[in-house]
Amino acid sequence: MSSDEGPKSERLGLKVLSIREDGQDIKVFELVDPQGKDLPPFTAGSHIDVFLEGEVVRQYSLSNDPSERHRYRIGVLKEKVGRGGSQAMHETIREGQTLEVSPPRNNFALREEGTRHLLLAGGIGVTPMASMVAELARQGADFTLHYCTKTRGHTAFLDDLGPLIENQKVVLHHDGGDPAKGLDIKGLLAEHSPGTHLYYCGPAGFMQAVEASAAHWPQGTVHFEYFSVDPAHLESDDAAASGGFEVEIASNGKVLQVPADKSIVQVLWDNGFDVETSCESGLCGTCVVRYTEGEIDHRDMVLDDEEHDEFLTVCCSRAKSKRIVLDL
Repeated sequence: MSSDEGPKSERLGLKVLSIREDGQDIKVFELVDPQGKDLPPFTAGSHIDVFLEGEVVRQYSLSNDPSERHRYRIGVLKEKVGRGGSQAMHETIREGQTLEVSPPRNNFALREEGTRHLLLAGGIGVTPMASMVAELARQGADFTLHYCTKTRGHTAFLDDLGPLIENQKVVLHHDGGDPAKGLDIKGLLAEHSPGTHLYYCGPAGFMQAVEASAAHWPQGTVHFEYFSVDPAHLESDDAAASGGFEVEIASNGKVLQVPADKSIVQVLWDNGFDVETSCESGLCGTCVVRYTEGEIDHRDMVLDDEEHDEFLTVCCSRAKSKRIVLDL
């Protein structure tokens, strides 16, 4: 196995049953088993990998009710400036064709210990939230979703969310392109009520605003999912983290050298370790590994501070210490 080729994940061949426009530059794809069989189950907040031509892999959140076993539904915003995945989905995928996807994975799950759930969605960041509110509504849970878009015409899933909007469980905020005229995020998150858990997903500016406004919330009560990564996030000003280091394998004591120009996972592949990856940018959580010793320069955008105490993403994270020990 070469250093740039990791193990292949299990793939499902699903039929594109329908494609519909749902908001400006948004298409919703409904995927089903070609023989009409039930699909692997998923939980609210899950995503799938979609494998496109040219070895392009993109992650999309499942937006339908987790109780539905007959379909997966994903919403895709056509990015004007992106890496080409959303453009391919919009321009080349047709009803009736087969798409290869991964089984669902969840790095953004609802927390059972929460007694109240506060959800904030910016634009296409509503996709995992649509699944979450369907689950929460079915449970009779205490929740509110604040859904922020430019205009009503940019707002997806209005048909599904209609009853929840009427019941004020979903609150729409349209800012006309000026965030100052939208949701007062700082004011909303100024105080934390015991038992409340926060979930948020959206574009970079939205994510930064929520992160800053919730910085004082208790550890373990704030959960998030990014759908894009700032390349600067994968870099570090720490000289030690940017150089080479050692990785020790806990099960056999073997020590591997990770040079400055290779990732941890590439070195693991070179030495016969079957570690799966997908996004290779710290977004999807596929390559999360437990570590038992060492100081990590975490460069992912999927694990929270509590999880960073125990896990790292081997696709992009580095070591600040001379050696780290992986639980492999």
